[in-house]
Amino acid sequence: MEYIIEKIGMSRTIAVPSVPVTLLRVLEAKVCEVNADKRALVSYVSGKKMNKAIVGQQKKYNLSAAFNRFVTMDVANAEAGDLNTAPLGEAKTLKVSLKTKGRGFSGVIKRHNFGGGPGAHGHRFHRTTGSIGNCEWPGRVQKGKKMPGHYGNTQVTVKNEIVSFDAQNGILAVKGSVPGANGSLGKVRIVK
Repeated sequence: MEYIIEKIGMSRTIAVPSVPVTLLRVLEAKVCEVNADKRALVSYVSGKKMNKAIVGQQKKYNLSAAFNRFVTMDVANAEAGDLNTAPLGEAKTLKVSLKTKGRGFSGVIKRHNFGGGPGAHGHRFHRTTGSIGNCEWPGRVQKGKKMPGHYGNTQVTVKNEIVSFDAQNGILAVKGSVPGANGSLGKVRIVK
């Protein structure tokens, strides 16, 4: 089973010893239609995006104007209606997928943890990449070389244990950290 979540932030439990947890809010979602293999078209609220295709889907499935995003997911529901969150109460482990924080175009020291050179006077090798080529053979830069470039803003999936789930407020507390900025949307999938 999959659910759309919003990352709230990190906290810790009150118990001794305390456990670092990440708080995730399970977004309210409506199941529009369910296939035979439990794959469903699900609608959820996100921003104010609106176009004719979204309006058509809202009329077809009798949704309010707030439900403006559609996604296909595995669900526990057998028929259309509110998304069933009961399996989260019994689950032990989740796989959380979110986009990491985007850091734009970054150098090798930030992107790949290169050491860099001395910062003193008389040196030209401060925060630069250094030599990238080889000798006569193969006479080119080989593929996969660690170079400056776009860093972050990639989909990352991590496995976390569930500490608690507040079904009334839809707040999920998972052990440890989760990638992404606070307020970013992602998915969770029940593993066990």
